[in-house]
Amino acid sequence: MASPLSADRLLSALRAEGCDVREVRSWRTNNRNHVGAWGPVHGVMIHHTATRPGADVVDLIYGGHANLPGPLSTGCITKDGTVHLTGNGRANHAGGGDPDVLTAVRNESYGAYPPRTNEHQGSAGSVDGNAHFYGFECENKGDGTDRWPRVQYLAMVRAAAAICRAHGWSAKSAIGHLEWSDWKPDPRGFDMKDFRSDLAACLALPAGRWEGDDDPMPQYVNLGIAAPYTLDPGGWNSVEFPREWTDETGDHASGGSVWARGACRFSGSLSLRVSGLGAGRSVQVRMSEFEGDELVQDHPIHELVGTSGDTFGVLPLVKRIGPGRGMRVRLLNTQDTPVTVETAVLTALVWKE
Repeated sequence: MASPLSADRLLSALRAEGCDVREVRSWRTNNRNHVGAWGPVHGVMIHHTATRPGADVVDLIYGGHANLPGPLSTGCITKDGTVHLTGNGRANHAGGGDPDVLTAVRNESYGAYPPRTNEHQGSAGSVDGNAHFYGFECENKGDGTDRWPRVQYLAMVRAAAAICRAHGWSAKSAIGHLEWSDWKPDPRGFDMKDFRSDLAACLALPAGRWEGDDDPMPQYVNLGIAAPYTLDPGGWNSVEFPREWTDETGDHASGGSVWARGACRFSGSLSLRVSGLGAGRSVQVRMSEFEGDELVQDHPIHELVGTSGDTFGVLPLVKRIGPGRGMRVRLLNTQDTPVTVETAVLTALVWKE
């Protein structure tokens, strides 16, 4: 039987685990304790928010909506990896669930997934999960294709680890909402078995030491222009990439020119084919960092030098950018007459930080 952590202990545990924590308004007293029990607690539940980009997701989780009053979880973990504390106590996140799952989580007595059986047929959903689980709502559209930035996923593991470590629980005390209620799909986009494996690795180390370096795989970005376009002389122009084959990082807005967004490092190339470029004349190419629509840093220039016929070149894209910045590729036609950009294909491997 575990008593819930106090607000101070919860905050200290999250910070000790290395979480970037933001305290939202009166989170310490924001709860639903007046409508039902809070505790004993037996685990941590992971959710996705099912919200669209641009939504004030933190405010939604703190205050709820017309059909469901807030708080909607203990915390909200946004795409940038920030853990926003939105409640302290009972929250409207888990709802009714399976009694067999609660027993398996409480006893940490299951294999890869909490078991569902038919021995309590008709009672699934009968256990009040809001009384027994901390909850983290994690910003994601929940459509199965919206990517989980690495920095966000690491924060989710660390937040779960903070609570599990404080209570002396193992990784089997963390479950997804879909494992609790069979009519819920969240979190979509990763497997809770893999999440618990990362959580176990985190808990095996002292608090704050886990970096998630066991998964070195970068994310793949592959973009292109949809059709040839005219590049006039005398001015730097950002390449717009309407064609999107792969955008694993989720940082390229459809049709936009920003293809990588901090904090990350990347290695790749831009393949260009240009017609109408005179022999010995050049199209200059550079990477440029923006904060919003404001140019903050240009990088060294590469040149595509004209030859007889169409001109083709492969130009390197290697850099690290920090939080809040977006990377674009810009072109400058240095001759006096227009040229046509026939093809532009960007291929890169991106390591999110």
